[in-house]
Amino acid sequence: MAAIYSLYVINKSGGLIFYKDYGSAGRMDTNDSLRLASLWHSMHAISQQLSPVSGCAGIELLQADTFDLHCFQSLTGTKFFVVSEPGTQHMEGLLKHIYELYTDYVLKNPFYEMEMPIRCELFDMNLTQAIQKDRVALLAR
Repeated sequence: MAAIYSLYVINKSGGLIFYKDYGSAGRMDTNDSLRLASLWHSMHAISQQLSPVSGCAGIELLQADTFDLHCFQSLTGTKFFVVSEPGTQHMEGLLKHIYELYTDYVLKNPFYEMEMPIRCELFDMNLTQAIQKDRVALLAR
C-alpha cells in the first residue's frame, strides 16, 4: 500500500506554517519537523542557484531508500512537500490539489494572516478527505 507519511507547507521565508503527520511509525516532534522544513527550504533555494539549467524551479523529487519527498512550489514561493513511501507515483497531482485547497480555504479566509501558521478547520477537513481519496486511488492502480 502506498502511504503518505507527512505533509509540510513552508512560507516563502522558510518558516513552517503547516505540518500534518499521516504515518504511525517514526513520528517527529515539533523541533524535528521545524528543522526538516528549514533544511528543505535551504536545499531547495541552493539547488535553484546551482542548477546548470536556466530557470530551474529547484528540487521536485528527492528519493531515498526509505522515503520519497515530493515538492511543489507555488508562484508566491510557498512550498508544499509530501514525504511518502518509496516509489509512490502521481504526487504532483495531489500536491496541486493541496495547493488548490490552500487557496480556497486558507487564503480566502478573512481571519488568516499571510505567512502565519495555518489554523483553518475547513482546510484540515478537506485535506484529510483529499489524502484519503488519494490513498484509495493509489490502491486501485
